[in-house]
Amino acid sequence: MHGVPESHTGWTFLTNHARVLAAIAEDRTTRIRDIAARCQLTERAVQKIISDLEEGGYLTHTRQGRSNEYRIEEGTILRHPADSGPTVEDLLALLAQHDAEHGRQPAVADETPNARTPKADR
Repeated sequence: MHGVPESHTGWTFLTNHARVLAAIAEDRTTRIRDIAARCQLTERAVQKIISDLEEGGYLTHTRQGRSNEYRIEEGTILRHPADSGPTVEDLLALLAQHDAEHGRQPAVADETPNARTPKADR
């Protein structure tokens, strides 16, 4: 999930919320500016998405000086009733598996004690 793809019109499989969450999973200290560039969104749109994710209980942040450090609540279930069952952790594990199979750095590269191992690796 590295690099900025060329612009795209029409529908896509992942929502902007999923893209922002994957960017944060890759680097918990990433800046809104960098998320915006990676996801091809405005900084204002990223701020709104982060606010949505925090309000929904999927994400929290703490201030570290002038920066934020984000924490993903991986056990949270996906919002849509048709997606009941899978968790954010499951989604991020799937994205990390996709990246690994395509020779990219995993979307989840968190080695902190609070990090959770994808269920497939347990």
